[in-house]
Amino acid sequence: MADFMGMMKQAQAMQAKMADMQAELEQTKIEGKAGGDAVRVTLSGKGQMVALALDPGLLKPEDREMLEDLIMAAHEDARRRTEALTAEKMQAVTAGLKLPPGMKLPF
Repeated sequence: MADFMGMMKQAQAMQAKMADMQAELEQTKIEGKAGGDAVRVTLSGKGQMVALALDPGLLKPEDREMLEDLIMAAHEDARRRTEALTAEKMQAVTAGLKLPPGMKLPF
């Protein structure tokens, strides 16, 4: 029974840490870049796009397809950085918690 109570306390502590981490991620801004910084996309730590910055030299009708590709590349760069940051923070939250092999959080 003591083991179960210990596990419950550990789970509650982890839940509080995860709530703190998620609040921190909501405030975190991650920037992705493409085209030598000509296109910059900023995402929240939750993956929501919060800003898009374009070099004025890119705004030519004949370069539309290239600009679209650069925006997608910058967004992908920001998304990957967001995932890496989230994984890093999640690892810190779950450090010391004995999870079964292959089990990942959040579920």
